[in-house]
This record gives sequence, structure tokens and C-alpha cells, in this order.
Amino acid sequence: MTGILFVCTGNMYRSPLAAAFFRARLDASGITNWVVDSAGTWTQPGQPVPPETIRAAARFGVNVENHLTQLISTELLSRFDLVIVMEQGHKEALDLEFPFARHKLYLISQVADQMVYDVVDPMQSGQDINVLASDLYKLVEKGCQAICRLAGGTSISNST
Repeated sequence: MTGILFVCTGNMYRSPLAAAFFRARLDASGITNWVVDSAGTWTQPGQPVPPETIRAAARFGVNVENHLTQLISTELLSRFDLVIVMEQGHKEALDLEFPFARHKLYLISQVADQMVYDVVDPMQSGQDINVLASDLYKLVEKGCQAICRLAGGTSISNST
């Protein structure tokens, strides 16, 4: 079974949204047997996402109400074929702490846009969560085929 993990810092905004958008894309294509999840590099496990994340997700027809934060770990990383991170710093930190996973770590901007840039944390940048959600939605849509290829899975249809 193919597994994709999206990673950000706190696992409260970026990675849960990206995972939900990607899962919805798979579901729309009839692919239900892939595991899609998210985690944080620096988070308190078991925390719900903020209400603004739930509202932002709902604007795109996805539900993250039941999401609880989880911290990245060796066990978690070992269960996934592909790990998509939001920032270059995440990739560098995971490279150092979990060298066994180095071959499956990719920056979302590189996968979707073939450019290196960070999808910034709204807690640090002050970016509106709705703008962030829109940006992530576009990145996931644009990078969907490449994500599927990198994960070793099949292509999915372009229609949503």
C-alpha cells in the first residue's frame, strides 16, 4: 500500500491541509487504498487543529475536524513511501535526524513548481490561513501527478 506523509512544524496548519487536499484528490480519482497522513517536526502530540484551519479546509470541501497533531518519529517515517515537507529547514532537519529516510524526502515547492522555496508557517509569517490554504491547494493540485510518481504509485486522472 502506498503511503504519503506531509510534514510541517506544528502539524496544525500546513501539513494537515496538504494531506487533506491530496487525500481528496485521490478519492476523486477513485484511489482509496493509499495512506495519507501528516506530522510535525516540533509539536505537542494529540492537539486538535485550530478552528481557522477547519474553516479554511471546509472552503475547499475537505474536513480536518478530527485531525490530532503527531510528532515525526522513526516509526512513523518508516511507514511511508514518500515524505513531503513544507520548508527546506524541515528537509535538512529530517536528513540529519533520520538519514534512513533521506531518499524519500521532498520539498513541496520542488515537487509542484520545480523551484526551491518555503511554504511559510502562518504562526511565524502572520499569513492569513485562507491565503495559505489556497496556496497549498494549488501546490497539491499542480504537484499531484509528480507526488504519485515519486511515491511509486499509479497516475491519477486530471479531472476532479
